[in-house]
Amino acid sequence: MKFSRKLAAATCLAAMTISATAARAGDVEVLHWWTSGGEAAALNVLKKDLEGQGIGWQDMPVAGGGGTQAMTVLRARVTAGNAPTAVQMLGFDITDWAKQGALANLNDVAAEEGWDGVVPEALQKFSKYEGQWVAAPVNVHSTNWVWANKGILDDLGIAQPTTWDELVAAMQKVKDSGKVAVAHGGQAWQDATIFDAVVMATGGPDFYKSTFIDLDTEALGSDTMKEAFDRMSVIRSFVDDNFSGRDWNLASAMVINDEAAFQFMGDWAKGEFLNAGKTPGEDFLCFRFPGTQEQVTFNSDQFALFKQGDKPSAEQAALAKAIMSPSFQSAFNVVKGSVPARVDVPDTDFDACGKQGMKDLAAASSSGNLFGSMAHGHANPASVKNAMYDVITAHFNGEYDSETAVSELVSAVELAQ
Repeated sequence: MKFSRKLAAATCLAAMTISATAARAGDVEVLHWWTSGGEAAALNVLKKDLEGQGIGWQDMPVAGGGGTQAMTVLRARVTAGNAPTAVQMLGFDITDWAKQGALANLNDVAAEEGWDGVVPEALQKFSKYEGQWVAAPVNVHSTNWVWANKGILDDLGIAQPTTWDELVAAMQKVKDSGKVAVAHGGQAWQDATIFDAVVMATGGPDFYKSTFIDLDTEALGSDTMKEAFDRMSVIRSFVDDNFSGRDWNLASAMVINDEAAFQFMGDWAKGEFLNAGKTPGEDFLCFRFPGTQEQVTFNSDQFALFKQGDKPSAEQAALAKAIMSPSFQSAFNVVKGSVPARVDVPDTDFDACGKQGMKDLAAASSSGNLFGSMAHGHANPASVKNAMYDVITAHFNGEYDSETAVSELVSAVELAQ
């Protein structure tokens, strides 16, 4: 009870603090969780674009890589009748707010700018609600990446692993050398990000769809799912003892600073490497989690615009147009590590990892191997995702063995629906 009161008080305080700096007329107030170095640099591209149009930017950052804290602050703001101009959101969170009638109708802007013809249908599933555009997608992140310190791998004679067995052998060789094999942060969304890739690699795309998207009870309770949890236990054995509570960008820094060999993380991690002056192919490697080379699991950062009247304000329309402009989509995603949400943006300015990401996305989309990420709210609603989080993290922390985790996962999903 004491904890609940403290949490409520902290949430209200955060909301009041943000309210105190509410946007002035002619400004946009943007609530987001892009607070790491690489993310802040990427967001600055959008700020400068709007400043060039005479539109001020009221920055409302809420730290926390998965956005959970930001959504808590948002609920407090909306409850207080003081919604921000725009909010960074993921997947089903957009749908949930649209169902409540809280989001502005962007159809006129979308029609004027031709969004329907350039945004992949997989993204439009979350950008639209009942045929109405309610959010502007900034990017497409793919989550099944491995980031590796090339110097460590070269020194130990480790080739880029392409199978699970090769990955295990590589992690063991790093551990034996005295380095940390896997840089990881013990937060639920980070645990789930690894589990996303492990489940895809273990069972393949049909199994991924059956478990995380269709929520098939038989598949969730299968021997294949037990094998996926067993593999998570193996990965856990290669994580250092101080991983609990570590932010994802600090795990990236371990790879950047030659302290660890691998990080299993979405392509936003690339922004940290670039921000540190590192070059892909020379200082670090980027490749798909072994066993998922033909698949892409994705999430898409989008900005949902909250209603401020019968139609979007001039500033909201300008923000939406700026987000979706090809020049911004290129400039932003070059810095962020993601790829554009538009399919008509050339890869000219992207580095090797970016070009590979765009190529992989196009191939996966055309072959039917593009799947919304469970870990990042694009496979199932938040209630189910969070229920899965609890089981995945409990298992990763040793509270459940794999057999128990499978049983708990089935029960958790059933209760959450």
